Amino acid sequence: MIDQIHEDKNVCIDCQTRLGNILQTDNFTSEEIHLLDKPKRMIIFTVPVKMDSGEVKTFNAYRVQYSDARGPGKGGVRFHPEVEEEEVKNLAFLMALKCALVDVPFGGAKGGVEVDPKKLSKGELERLSRSFMREIHPFIGEQVDIPAPDVNTNAEVMGWMVDEYAKIQGKFVPGIITGKPLSLGGSKGRTEATALGGAYVLRTYLERTGKTVEGSTVAIQGFGNVGAHIARILHEWGAKIVAVSDSKQALYNEEGFDIPALLAAADSGRLSNDTGAEVISNDELITLEVDVLIPAAISHQINKHNVNDIKTKLILEMANDPVTTASDAILEEKQITVIPDILANAGGVMVSYFEWVQNSSNDYWTVEKVYSELETRMVAAVNSVMDDCEAEGYCNLRKQSYLLSVKRIIEAERARGRLS
Repeated sequence: MIDQIHEDKNVCIDCQTRLGNILQTDNFTSEEIHLLDKPKRMIIFTVPVKMDSGEVKTFNAYRVQYSDARGPGKGGVRFHPEVEEEEVKNLAFLMALKCALVDVPFGGAKGGVEVDPKKLSKGELERLSRSFMREIHPFIGEQVDIPAPDVNTNAEVMGWMVDEYAKIQGKFVPGIITGKPLSLGGSKGRTEATALGGAYVLRTYLERTGKTVEGSTVAIQGFGNVGAHIARILHEWGAKIVAVSDSKQALYNEEGFDIPALLAAADSGRLSNDTGAEVISNDELITLEVDVLIPAAISHQINKHNVNDIKTKLILEMANDPVTTASDAILEEKQITVIPDILANAGGVMVSYFEWVQNSSNDYWTVEKVYSELETRMVAAVNSVMDDCEAEGYCNLRKQSYLLSVKRIIEAERARGRLS
């Protein structure tokens, strides 16, 4: 079967690798296994942009709609120089699992443009965003596929995109995109949603295993929106944040950082070392002996080069796909628990769902209602996985999360008549 999969260019090889052992050991049929081997739709295109110099450059772009079994596609759009088809395909697959796991009525999708946005002026960034929407608009819709922010995109970019879509359609359709500015139908609480959802997941897991957030030592790799917000939240809950990092440096303070002061001194996500903390490398941060390690940067930060040196006993995956598949097996051998990304960072898609609901009903929620609904649903998702683990008498949270997600997707596919 593996040889046949490799011959099919549409198959997501990493997705199949991730699911292979799980599906084959739980009596899934070959028909069910093949259903998840490849995305439903892949759109590969180029985005032309007029640069400030007057030159027109074209950038490679992708949108992968992996599954629509449980509802319209849902997933972010990233601007990054290393975006490529296989990465987007894998991330769309993970989004499908994530939406199923936290039980929101979406499928999974992802998009990206191969570009370094740091090299663009603000005008070029806006023209790129609008051009992306002009190219992709025939393939998306509020009941088809709903983009959102991702790496190097934000509410401002989503605002440009939803405005461009309105120009094309001749009417404003706020539900076409989530993560928008509040003035364009965005949801309160969306900015901190991913971090807050992760904090709820961590607290619930610790409570179920007889531990607490208060007093726990934490190292956080990545100090962007997610890393900075989860540092603030966990600090407020009594955790000791002993290490943080951005793309340039990592800082270590054995006594724990004053997170509000660190945030106040940060410049656009760049850490300032006015505190006199010890400067260490990102690899040193990842291998610190702490209670909780939180990778909140980019993919594959725990890999063959550092996995054998990991000393924590608990990893909370706030980044997408931060642990390579090969490293996963080593972490399991070392009895290191991984709370997987499809659970840990699902707060973002949860509040995106809330935003979509608000756009559909034209009834906008208070931030207190957003937080309350987020906590209820994230706690329920953790408990579902933990309950299944306890029933099995063994708990690999990633495997159990994948299994629960896949069963829900297959159930929807069967209900649609796509499976015999």
